[in-house]
Amino acid sequence: MNKKLILFALLVITLNNTGFSQSAEKVTIFPNPATSVINILGLKNTSQASIIITDIYGSTVINYKWEIKKNALNIPIANLNQGIYLLSIKSEEEVIQKKFYKK
Repeated sequence: MNKKLILFALLVITLNNTGFSQSAEKVTIFPNPATSVINILGLKNTSQASIIITDIYGSTVINYKWEIKKNALNIPIANLNQGIYLLSIKSEEEVIQKKFYKK
C-alpha cells in the first residue's frame, strides 16, 4: 500500500472518530422556512462557537461568537431579507453547515 493511501485512510478514520462527519446529520434547524428566529437543536455544548450566516452569494450577513448551552441555539433573523442562507457553526467540538430559507 502506498504512503498517500495510508495517510488518507488515517485522515478519514480520524475525522469519523471526532464526529465531524456524522454530527451534522443529528442537527435540526426549524422552522424552515423561518420568519424571525431559527432554532437549532442537536448541537454539542461549547464555551465558544462561531456562528456565521452567509447569503447565496457568499457574503457574511451575520457573525456571532456565542456559547452553546443545552445543545441548542436560537438565532434572530428578522433583519434578513427573504432568501436562501447558509448557517455555519464552528467550534472545537464540531463543524456544522445547514441551509435555511427566510420568508
